[in-house]
Amino acid sequence: MPGPDISPNPVPNQPATPPPQPQREPARGNIGHRPASPEVENIRELGQTNIPDFKSEIHCLQIVGQIEGHLVMPPQNKTTKYEHIIPQLVAVEQDPSIKGLLVVLNTVGGDVEAGLAIAEMLVSMSKPVVSLVLGGGHSIGVPVAVAANHSFIAETATMTIHPIRLTGLVIGVPQTYEYLDKMQDRVIRFIVEHANISEQELRRLMFQTGELARDIGTILVGQDAVRVGLIDEVGGLASAVRKVKELIAAGSPGPGRRH
Repeated sequence: MPGPDISPNPVPNQPATPPPQPQREPARGNIGHRPASPEVENIRELGQTNIPDFKSEIHCLQIVGQIEGHLVMPPQNKTTKYEHIIPQLVAVEQDPSIKGLLVVLNTVGGDVEAGLAIAEMLVSMSKPVVSLVLGGGHSIGVPVAVAANHSFIAETATMTIHPIRLTGLVIGVPQTYEYLDKMQDRVIRFIVEHANISEQELRRLMFQTGELARDIGTILVGQDAVRVGLIDEVGGLASAVRKVKELIAAGSPGPGRRH
């Protein structure tokens, strides 16, 4: 009776070891590629300044360039998209580790309704907010700057107060004028409610021509913005951070209305 087959290859025509597989070349363009960290993506996409190794109780929100609203600006324009700002404000409001907000502005203005939306979000927060105008806080940047518990402006920073302007095709002149006039009233009312300036003085600065900005309005430089009651204080970064810490220590609520 034949014994069991103990040969190393019991299955016919089966090689003892599998043939070596050819090595695949790495895909072009992926050599040395590493996925970006969330912090790098935040800086690249949103311009956030949070340092990965340092967790602060103060969140810094930057509003730079032109405030982009319903219309997309050309790619060469530096813009702040309001659809990026609003989710950040919602996250700051909900994050228990964040106690205060520092808003840094260097903006030429932009979309009126987008700027007012950001300003309304700021004044409705339950946490203290401090704003700092660096370089410029022009046009619709003015309501954003005053929508804080306390506002600062650098000595060389400027703010332009001017009437609302419209570019493009105008179909109905009376209807368009009425719309702009009502929108102008919205901006004036917001600034007066959240700054120490009267409506008469604001309208005078807004419609005053022939000075620094001919046929545009009035440009306020540093101390001038404080003198008319638009901004609370002249100061820089250290002053703004110190003020946020003071408001946090005092348990101050959000900005709300002053009047």
